[in-house]
Parts: sequence; C-alpha cells; structure tokens
Amino acid sequence: MNRYDNKRRNFKNALERLKEAVEEFRQEDSGDVVRDGLIQRFEFTYELSWKTTKEYLEILGIPDRNSPKAVLKEAYAQKLINNEENWLLMLNDRNMTSHVYKEEMAEEIAERISNCYVKEFETLLERLEQESE
Repeated sequence: MNRYDNKRRNFKNALERLKEAVEEFRQEDSGDVVRDGLIQRFEFTYELSWKTTKEYLEILGIPDRNSPKAVLKEAYAQKLINNEENWLLMLNDRNMTSHVYKEEMAEEIAERISNCYVKEFETLLERLEQESE
C-alpha cells in the first residue's frame, strides 16, 4: 500500500469515528465530555483530510502545497471540494480549537461539525476514492 492509499484509509477511518461522535453528540443527554471528544475527533479528521488531499495533489503533479490553506485552494480548483468557504471556516475552527477554549465557542464549533463539516469530509473522501479507481 502506498502513502496516499494509507493516508486515504486513515482519513476514512477517522471520518467513521467522527460520525460515531456526532451520533453521541446528538443524543439528548450528551454532555461536555462527548462534545469535547467530538471536537478532538474533528481535529484529527481535519488533519488527515488536508494531508491526504496534499498527497493526492502531489500524485497529480501539483507539488509544494504545504499549508492547509494552500491545499484547500488547490482542492477547490481541482473540484475535489465544492464549498471553499466552508473549508476555510473549518480551517479557522480547527485553529481555534487548538489554541483557545471557550465553552460558547466549543458548542458553536460542535454544531458546525455535526451539521456541516461531516458532509464536507464525506464529499471529499468520495471524490478522492472515485479518482483513485
């Protein structure tokens, strides 16, 4: 298995774990621990998403995209993602979860993860898998 296939498989597994956390978060009695776990799973799913995409772009002959923002812009140009604004918001949220912790912000980010970001990850993974066939 090459590096790209390995990263894609890890991204897919991380996304499945994130979706499990979303289901728990949507339960009426979920608490802060579940929300915080959801956010942490989002963080590593996000990291795997852009690093997998970077690896795919290198296979296409598009090197030197070493930051998440540069990778996202190129992924949008290559039509791997549809909504660049959502992905840039996701990048901002990812950065916020790493550096600042506020209860209110955590709740807002958790809602965006469950209502928007999971769908964005699914779309990207689907496109990467289609391109790899």
